Amino acid sequence: MILRKGAVARHIVSGSALALALSPFAAQAQDAGVPAVAPAPEDAYEDAIVVTGSIVAAQGASIDAKRRADNLVDIAAADSVGRFPDQNSAAALARLPSVAVQRDQGQERYIQVRGAPNRWTSVSVDGIPVIGVDEGGETRAYRFDAIPAVLLSAIAINKSLTPNIQSEAIVANIDLRTYSPMAEKGLHIQGDVGYGFMELGKGEQRQASLRASWSNDIFGIVIGGSHYRRKQVTDNREVGLYDANGPTELDIRNYQLLRENNGLFAGIEYAPVEGQRFYAKTIYTEFNDDEQRHQYEFRLDRALSGTRSLSGGDLVRVPVRGTFNYGEYRTRNYINTVGGDFDTDTWDASFAFNYTRTENTTYLPLVQASTATATSPSLSFDFSNPNFPIVSLFQTVPGTTPGSFVRGPALSGLDQTTVNSGAILIPAVQDTFSDSYTVKFDVSREFEGLTLSAGGLYADRRIDGYTFATSNVINLATAPATVGLSFAPGSYVTGEKWDTGFPLGITLNYVDNVRMRKDVDAILDALQAAGRYNPATNVPVTNRYNITENLLAGYAMSKFEFAGGQVVAGVRVEHMKLGNVGTGALANGTLVPLSEGQSYTDVFPSVNARFDLSDDLVLRLAGQRGIARPSFGQIRVSASINDTTSPGTIGGGNPLLKPEYTWGLDGSVEYYLPGSGILSLSGFYRWVDNVLYSTQQIAGTDAYNSNGVDRSRYLLVSTFNGDKGYLYGIELNYQQQLTFLPGALDGFGFQGNITYLDGAFDTADRKDIGFPGTSDIVANASLYYEKYGLSARISYQWRGDWLETLTFGTGAAVTGDEYRKGYENLDVALRYQINPNFTLFADLSNLTDATYSAYQGTEARPTEVEQIGRRYLFGVRFGF
Repeated sequence: MILRKGAVARHIVSGSALALALSPFAAQAQDAGVPAVAPAPEDAYEDAIVVTGSIVAAQGASIDAKRRADNLVDIAAADSVGRFPDQNSAAALARLPSVAVQRDQGQERYIQVRGAPNRWTSVSVDGIPVIGVDEGGETRAYRFDAIPAVLLSAIAINKSLTPNIQSEAIVANIDLRTYSPMAEKGLHIQGDVGYGFMELGKGEQRQASLRASWSNDIFGIVIGGSHYRRKQVTDNREVGLYDANGPTELDIRNYQLLRENNGLFAGIEYAPVEGQRFYAKTIYTEFNDDEQRHQYEFRLDRALSGTRSLSGGDLVRVPVRGTFNYGEYRTRNYINTVGGDFDTDTWDASFAFNYTRTENTTYLPLVQASTATATSPSLSFDFSNPNFPIVSLFQTVPGTTPGSFVRGPALSGLDQTTVNSGAILIPAVQDTFSDSYTVKFDVSREFEGLTLSAGGLYADRRIDGYTFATSNVINLATAPATVGLSFAPGSYVTGEKWDTGFPLGITLNYVDNVRMRKDVDAILDALQAAGRYNPATNVPVTNRYNITENLLAGYAMSKFEFAGGQVVAGVRVEHMKLGNVGTGALANGTLVPLSEGQSYTDVFPSVNARFDLSDDLVLRLAGQRGIARPSFGQIRVSASINDTTSPGTIGGGNPLLKPEYTWGLDGSVEYYLPGSGILSLSGFYRWVDNVLYSTQQIAGTDAYNSNGVDRSRYLLVSTFNGDKGYLYGIELNYQQQLTFLPGALDGFGFQGNITYLDGAFDTADRKDIGFPGTSDIVANASLYYEKYGLSARISYQWRGDWLETLTFGTGAAVTGDEYRKGYENLDVALRYQINPNFTLFADLSNLTDATYSAYQGTEARPTEVEQIGRRYLFGVRFGF
């Protein structure tokens, strides 16, 4: 399609940075395929010609919104034909500047903006703040794999804050924007159906979505849903620990996963007169992960005799422990919002009421058993390639002297049926539930060259849950017999060999985890009926917590517009009241109720200045104060207390944790190019106080005191506040359709960005510690071609190594810290438009067959190596 500038619809909303960043125009452009270009005076574009397609329309809408925004923001607008060519919202965000992705078994889950810890990024849905409660509340980071990308029309990353954006955003606020039913008049239906496979394990992929909307000038309705499922095999190798003699164990794992993302959404809008709009939206999303674990640990440090080192070893009679499970991970979101907007010539006002419930649950019934001493094999292992140790097994036979044993004849593989000794069941569980009630309103008044805005927000949040619990151990070797049953893990071995792309040296067969789980459930039911098992004991009371948050916020800001630019400045004030109730358990079993609350008020000023140096050149400067609050699991008051040692010890949460605070500066130079293009250079610096980290310290509080016992000087193993830190970086971004190329070549375009990062913080024990999760370099690049009905994109992502886990203690800075190895991903997305209603697509993912690995101190000490293989998905998209 070729359109002149005069044919492009424009819609500008004043008084709100989010509204400017994600205006209805952006959603309309991506829905209808309307081209968007960087705004400028009307006569500057009278002769401009824009060649458009799905990628170009989305790129143009994104750049247009960025150009208009009050703050530093990056936009991902959905493709007009293919919507986001990504399975979940984390994958869609990964295409934006300075965004890094944390993956779980190859699937995008968390987002790190500017390489900062993921807790430094807040999330909102249609402007309403939402909180994360993942991993039993141990992280406040939001899970993006639970939000299918097809529900969204656009995503904004606000890298500098204005007062009307929540302050809980040290490096960024991400706003997930849903579809508006009045984006297009009349009846519209869009959807897709796709099917494909995973290269490793040959499991299926399938997806489908449908969205139907209808509207006239007064009323609109939209309803839709999405489904994505894949059967996945994950190769995994781990090493438990290293000691002076090398690896202490070789942990060989293979996972069979069935993962699903499902979403349902609906919305209605009513606009009785011009300038008035009322709406109601409801969203349900779920992430389901059914996991079968196949795991064998060669426990090298428990060998009867022999030698081992970082290069290899020869060992006699090595115990082997197997771990199996058919477990369930579930994350569900229920997001419901009603609201309205009122616009006049001088006043704008909006309000919203929201109820959001998030559920995060895990049930992993882990079955463990070992080889008996008499059947434990001997082995040699080659560790010359530490990522892929090669194992050779041998019989263990009597030696020449009485009571001695030596390595005997070679074995072709492990006899998995002998992994039967000392069978136990560990019902590992973690659950967290949050209920949030939020009220939000905004009002603004326009004068000539000046807009004054104010608003408020009240959030009432209640979080109940417990951290990961593995303390209950059920003896499956003897307990089933008391109810007339029997159990032998080795009897579930099948004749099906592992699907694996990793070298090992021996062969292993799958265990029937599904049948094992069914039998284990029957054993538990029988034991419970006999009064020999109580599920309530799976979770110690010291893991449970009940936390309430009451947040009251208000802001005032002004936007002063002048020839060649504008300044947005103001202040946000937040009062937080925290209630924290839990239980302490003494070493003698006595339980004591514990309670500790916090109440504090903070002031968050910010200023954003934009200078239009020319029609195409923009300079931005910004300054702000921000906050990041501890997770619910970190701040819980519940704890295990041991009075029998000197000093006594406490293991649990730290209710006295302070939030992290920052002052920050941002700046950018943006040059807007023909062909919906931009070339920008931006930088940022953050000064951080009260950095969170885990170690042990003197408790320093009477919150754990009971029955006259003073525990304020006990050692608390928990999370603490460190000293000051800093984080800074430079981002370079270039996007443009190459319309200046001749003939058919003008369909080519490029999107690319690279970010350089650095930063560190101090604690009482160590100095200049890198922030966990921060890579020195994060890069994304896409080359695309759109013409003659073809839309093709090849995308490359790369990030450098980063610190994963800190270890404190002697020598920890040299050998103890765990790092993640950098990786690269190459994806290809193909679309061919058969006619205006049907488009064929092919998504080819992870073509580099990335390996995700971690290491302790140096790459010679890998702790985990994981791979899921390439993925292929094919299908058709339709729209009427």
